Amino acid sequence: MSESELINSRELAPAVGFSHAVRTGAGTVYLAGQTAQGPDGTIVGETIAEQFDVAAGNLMTALRAAGGGPDDVVSLQVFVTSVADYRASLSELAPVWRGHFGRRYPAIGLFGVSELFDPEAKVELMGVAVLSPAR
Repeated sequence: MSESELINSRELAPAVGFSHAVRTGAGTVYLAGQTAQGPDGTIVGETIAEQFDVAAGNLMTALRAAGGGPDDVVSLQVFVTSVADYRASLSELAPVWRGHFGRRYPAIGLFGVSELFDPEAKVELMGVAVLSPAR
């Protein structure tokens, strides 16, 4: 069994009861669900696109703290409180996506949920990354 390291970036809201990332000895990084939480813990942004932008930035901050970057993401789960609003926001989401992930599209799943932990959150992202052995 490989060892794992719990990683929490000081740039993110404090992790209470969870870790922002877990890096295994094999180089897999499991990224905890990230919402549009600002460093003070409040939700930033009103629209799906605004919140996706902050959540993706938080996900990348957690991944960078674990030694990775956007090209290492192999799987992304997107949880939204309204699939219809997500679909309606696709043109706004495209440049936001490219700003964080470029033109790379890992395995992605979109899940409609009735609510997220923070009632103001409209989107939450969870991911898995695989770091190259050189890291």
